[in-house]
Amino acid sequence: MSFLLRMAWRDSRTSRRRLLLYVSAMTLGVAALVAIGSFRQNLRDAVDGQAKTILGADLQFEQRQPFSDRTEALIDSLGGEQAGEVQFASMVFFPTTGDTRLAQVRAIDGPFPFYGQLETTPQAAADAYARAGDVLVDQSLLSQFGIAPGDSVQIGRNRYRIAGGLDQLPGEAASAGLVTGPRVLVPADVLDQSLLNTGSRVTYVRRFRFFDNPDLESFRARYEGFFESERLRMSTPRDTEQGVGRALDNLYRFLSLTGFIALLLGAIGVASAVHVYVRQKRDTVATLRCIGASTRQAFGVYLIQAAGIGVVGAVMGALVGLLIQQVLPIILGDFLPVDVEVAPDIPSIAQGMAVGMIVTLLFALLPLLSIRKISPLRALRASVSNEDGKDPLRFVIYGLIGAGLVGFAVWLTGDWVTGFWFAAGLVAVFGLLAGTAYVLMWALRRVPLGGLPYVWRQGLANLYRPNNQTRVLVLSLGLGTFLLMTLYLTQRALIGQVEFAGIQSQANTILFDIQPTQVEGVTNIIEEQGLPLFERTPVVTMRLQRVNGRSVEALRDDSTYTGDRWPLFREYRSTYRDSLTAAETILEGDWHGNVAYDPSRPAEISIEQDIASDLGVGIGDELTFDVQGLPVQTRITSIREIDWQRLSSNFFVIFQPGVLEEAPQFFIATTRATGDEAGGRLQQAIVRAYPNVSVIDLDLILQTAEQILGRVSFVVQFMALFSIFTGLLVLLSAVAISRFQRVRESVLLRTLGASGGQVRQINGVEYLLLGMLATLTGLLLSIGGAWALARFTFDIPFSPPLMPILVAFVG
Repeated sequence: MSFLLRMAWRDSRTSRRRLLLYVSAMTLGVAALVAIGSFRQNLRDAVDGQAKTILGADLQFEQRQPFSDRTEALIDSLGGEQAGEVQFASMVFFPTTGDTRLAQVRAIDGPFPFYGQLETTPQAAADAYARAGDVLVDQSLLSQFGIAPGDSVQIGRNRYRIAGGLDQLPGEAASAGLVTGPRVLVPADVLDQSLLNTGSRVTYVRRFRFFDNPDLESFRARYEGFFESERLRMSTPRDTEQGVGRALDNLYRFLSLTGFIALLLGAIGVASAVHVYVRQKRDTVATLRCIGASTRQAFGVYLIQAAGIGVVGAVMGALVGLLIQQVLPIILGDFLPVDVEVAPDIPSIAQGMAVGMIVTLLFALLPLLSIRKISPLRALRASVSNEDGKDPLRFVIYGLIGAGLVGFAVWLTGDWVTGFWFAAGLVAVFGLLAGTAYVLMWALRRVPLGGLPYVWRQGLANLYRPNNQTRVLVLSLGLGTFLLMTLYLTQRALIGQVEFAGIQSQANTILFDIQPTQVEGVTNIIEEQGLPLFERTPVVTMRLQRVNGRSVEALRDDSTYTGDRWPLFREYRSTYRDSLTAAETILEGDWHGNVAYDPSRPAEISIEQDIASDLGVGIGDELTFDVQGLPVQTRITSIREIDWQRLSSNFFVIFQPGVLEEAPQFFIATTRATGDEAGGRLQQAIVRAYPNVSVIDLDLILQTAEQILGRVSFVVQFMALFSIFTGLLVLLSAVAISRFQRVRESVLLRTLGASGGQVRQINGVEYLLLGMLATLTGLLLSIGGAWALARFTFDIPFSPPLMPILVAFVG
């Protein structure tokens, strides 16, 4: 071993710069794994330490209807310090500028939060707004409309003074407002109660702070049946910790897999570099054999060098990863509900380094095996070459690489199925890229090039000559292009579908929570604005009570029940009408919307196909609905398919007319307001006349979708850059290690009469064609990947945009 170590060190003297390039190819992959693993532990520590801050209380009850007398009695028995909250969506109107916006109103009753603090501008407004009867408005909304603290806002029929801007709520990520809408905090005792009308989507919350540390899990077990019967959701800091932990684990797995791709790409670069390096060391190995070194010793010298590459690369990657770890809180800040204190995590660093070293060594073993076949005779006759024969150990190494790939993927994802299919997909992409390079080299050997200029003939021949970089470059740049463009094309398809939905249905504005007494007034306002009225649809809320005579509770407890359980307990928003919309198609049965209702028989309904499948029901089956306290028995007479992409009133269940007309209900109306000015006038008129009516602007939804996808894309692109930079490092090392051979070729070309310009043109042609091939292959794979995501995951049409693809190709 002492001899092997000394020999490996001495032999590396003339190649250390090149070996350093090999190291750089795997550094970024190790850096990504170390940074993400260490940051994950920082996140876990932050969530564990801030679980109460995320929830804002020791215990929370949440319900979609006002708390019953039974629930209030239970709440009173718990004691402790209590605070209430009512959450709902409502239009807000700013008299100063005349602007309106749909916002999430949170009416606070009591101290909020018990743990953590509101971040406001100015900070004093967090404590003062409730005492003065003022409100806090999301800072983004104030900035959007140019509103300042001290101005007023109208919510419902009440007007409030704005005490300050709301920057962040404890336990909510900065991007939460994009999903829920801008938030407005108002004291509950000054809230306009008319906003809580029938049909309004209201959430009632009660929070507790205890001083005697009660056993909440025993309390949950004791009242589990009560919570289910009352449809009451109980949350504790432990629940929050587990829920946030699962979400962050998903984020960690995704980021880790992206970093793992960069590591594999670097390992392939190392394997390619070691292959050329070993070919250049054949004479040295033959000489060692001549002076008495055994095959095992010769192999051991270069195995130690490869292991050294892995160790140095792992150390450098760990150092770079610790630097990247400092940046991750900034990159991911919009998605984190907690403040993260960055600190190195030794186990995560060790794991990342170990994975890097193992993967590098496995990939380096493949080209190293040829050393065992080098004959001592090569030192006397260069024509002796038997090191390229078949070696059964290669199949063992291939098996180890495959097992390691699946094993690491399963370890990173925490799931056998996901890990296996990730590894299989990765192998397929690498295989397609490598296959493309192989087909190109095979074809160029057989295509006659005699009619091409000399420079082009030489450049094309370089693509399949010894020491070519065709495979490694197609893999590195092709994979990077594939990752980035798949993301971009998928994002464009999603955004394009939102735009298409709006154009297809023509309506771009929805008005909801219209009470029956307000329908005519709202209709008149729309017509006075000169806008079309597309729909005016009643909506009745209800819950499923029985399926073919069996209660939903009995079905839930029945282990033999084959249907899904989520449709049994969800709230249904249904309608009644005598005709179908353009988005609906009858698949089974007959539409009986024009049949008069017979109270002596079950009401006839049409049900959406997915709900029918989940419930395990079909034509002729009977469902009993609890329509706000009154049981209504129904019979399924038709099953519909719905195009959910259309902006229209789509429902799971439609009743025949004559059944629900007297039930408590609200209405939805749709129209089209072209331009911001027309939309603004309509919203102002509606809010002033009917403050409880909410208006949804499709253009605003599109902007929100773009912002959300843009932030997610930024994170994904950041991780994809690891693969891009790794690919460039692989390219650099591949060019550098073949430099010696290329110098000899260039000298020979100059000797034969080629000019320096011709030599440069030959290299230019080679790399131009390689870049075009690699990019084209990556683009074709990305188009296929984006199509598959659009077709099988998002179920949306896909049409690749030509200009961005052309720009990516040229770039």
